[in-house]
Amino acid sequence: MTLSPSFTFGLMLATFYGALAHLILGGDGRTLLIDILAAWLGFAIGQGVGQVMEIHVLNIGPTNVLTGTLGAFIALATTAVLSAQRHFPGRKRKARR
Repeated sequence: MTLSPSFTFGLMLATFYGALAHLILGGDGRTLLIDILAAWLGFAIGQGVGQVMEIHVLNIGPTNVLTGTLGAFIALATTAVLSAQRHFPGRKRKARR
């Protein structure tokens, strides 16, 4: 089984975005996996939206880099917001009994 070069390029680009987000935001191995999976999913959705809407800006072969990148960044931002632990300064946590 061989993978097409455009699929491999998109996968590598999305993996880079996920790893870069993890480098910037930090975290453990679990968050690295979540970031990479979010980037893959976002890139794929962005690629699909770009094809459906016929956006042909920054194409490299059949890969629509612009919409894939926007999709990956939106997915990574959403993941970062949803997985952030809320801590408000000045409030003390109540001890559980």
